[in-house]
Amino acid sequence: MRRTRSLRESLLSIVLGMEAAVIFFAALVVFGLHVLAPLPALLGGGIALVVLVALAGLQRWTWAVYAGAVAQLGLILLGILTPAMYVVGAVFAALWIYCFVRSRQIERRRPPAESE
Repeated sequence: MRRTRSLRESLLSIVLGMEAAVIFFAALVVFGLHVLAPLPALLGGGIALVVLVALAGLQRWTWAVYAGAVAQLGLILLGILTPAMYVVGAVFAALWIYCFVRSRQIERRRPPAESE
């Protein structure tokens, strides 16, 4: 039988998945605007994308939640390369915090799961 995912795990995984898509496009922008050489732009974007997708699948563990929070800082720091990423990173950080806090509030209000 498949394990039931918590609301926190689901929401934070969704945020990280959306961030992975944003990283893909950010890497293309950095490459296209010649901010970095092609290899570091695309390789760095690819590595970040893989890390975010992996973290999205690992959100059941506390350490992965903290690593996802650090990833928010990494997204904001991409503003050094492309200033628009400061705004995008801040929006995703706010979304991350909102999903984390709201999921905890909702899970506290839920009745305990019934045993089978």
